Amino acid sequence: MLAVLAPGQGSQKPGFLTPWLALPGAEARLRWWSVLAGVDLVHLGTEADADEIKDTAKTQPLLVAAALLAAEQLPMYDTTIVAGHSVGELAAASLAGVLSPEAAVTLAAVRGREMAAACALEPTGMSAVLGGDPDEVIAAIEAAGLYPANRNGAGQVVAAGSLAGLEKLAAAPPARTRIITLQVAGAFHTPYMAPAEEALAAIAAGVPTAAPAKLLLSNRDGAVVEHGPSMLQRLVKQVTAPVRWDLCMTALADLGVTAVIELAPAGTLAGLVKRTIKGIEIVTVHTPDDLTAARDVITRHGSAPVLEPHPQGNVVLATAAGTFTPAEDLAEGAEVGGGQRIGTVQTPQGPVDVTTHGAGVLAEWLVTLDDPVAPGQPLARIGDQL
Repeated sequence: MLAVLAPGQGSQKPGFLTPWLALPGAEARLRWWSVLAGVDLVHLGTEADADEIKDTAKTQPLLVAAALLAAEQLPMYDTTIVAGHSVGELAAASLAGVLSPEAAVTLAAVRGREMAAACALEPTGMSAVLGGDPDEVIAAIEAAGLYPANRNGAGQVVAAGSLAGLEKLAAAPPARTRIITLQVAGAFHTPYMAPAEEALAAIAAGVPTAAPAKLLLSNRDGAVVEHGPSMLQRLVKQVTAPVRWDLCMTALADLGVTAVIELAPAGTLAGLVKRTIKGIEIVTVHTPDDLTAARDVITRHGSAPVLEPHPQGNVVLATAAGTFTPAEDLAEGAEVGGGQRIGTVQTPQGPVDVTTHGAGVLAEWLVTLDDPVAPGQPLARIGDQL
C-alpha cells in the first residue's frame, strides 16, 4: 500500500522550483496559481532568497503549489493514502479530491497572510525539543506556559508560545533533550493564531468540497476523514490546534503502508517516517529527475483505493483502526442528530469518537460491539427521518 505525503513550512529551499519549470506547462500553471495567491510563485520558487521564502504569507502558498505541481506528473489514481503536514494538509486535501487545486492554493494564501498577521500582534516563537521522555517533555512544555504545537514523532516535539516561556524552557530543559530555537514568525498551531482561524473560516465557508476519493489522514488525530465539509472544518481549526504527525505515522503503520512518496520540497517527512516505520520504501521527489523512481514505486506498491460507494452522509465510516463500541442505549430505529456521537473506535492511542454527518434514523448497525474495524470501514447506515 502506498502513501503520498505533502510537506509543511520549513521544508522550502531557495531555487527549489527552478528545474520544474522545464516541464511543459509548469510555468503557466504556477503563473495561474500566482494570480489566485496574490504572490509571484515563479519568483519565489526560483529567484527569491532564504529570507524572502521564510515569510509565512509567501511560504504557505508556495509549498502547496509545489506539492501539487509535482503530483500532476505522477499517476495519482493508483495511490491509496494521502496526508500533509500543517499547510501541506491543503495539498493533501486537493490530491484526495476534497478541494480543487485552485481552492487549495487560494486557501493556503489566505492562511499564510492571516497567520503572518496574527504573529505580528504579540511576540511569540517556537522551539524544537529533541529527545527525552515524551511525557516529561510535554509536562515541561506546559509547565513553562507553552503549547506542544507539533508532535512529530521520532523524538521531536515543537513547543510554541511566549518568548518568556521559551526562555524558561531553554533554561531548564527536560532530561536528555536538546532544544533548538526555530526561525519562525510566531507560535503556529496555538491559541495565538485565533484571529487567523477566524479569518480563514470566513473564506472557507464559501469553498465547495467533495468526498475524498482516497484515504485522507487528518493532522488532528491521524484519523481517516471521509466527508468533504468535515475535512474543510478540520483544516480551518488546525490553524490553532496542534499537529499530531505522530498519530498520522501510527495510522500509516496501522493501514499497512509499504511505501511512501514525499512530494517536493521533500526530505523532512521522509526522515520522520524512516525513523518511525521500519522496512518501508521511501522516495523523495526533489526534482523532476526523481519522478522515474516515484512512478516505479507507484507501479510496485500502488493500487486504486477501494472506497465503498454510498450516498454522501448515509453511511458512517470508521476513521481509525481499532475495535468498535456502539453508544449505549442507541438501537436501530432511533433518531440521531447531525454530528451526534454514535460510538467510539478504541485505538492504542485512545478512543476516537464516531459521529454522524447529518440527522436521520439509525437504520442498521454494520458492525457489533468489539468488532475490529479498519479506517474507511462502514459502521452504520443512517436513513431518512420519517
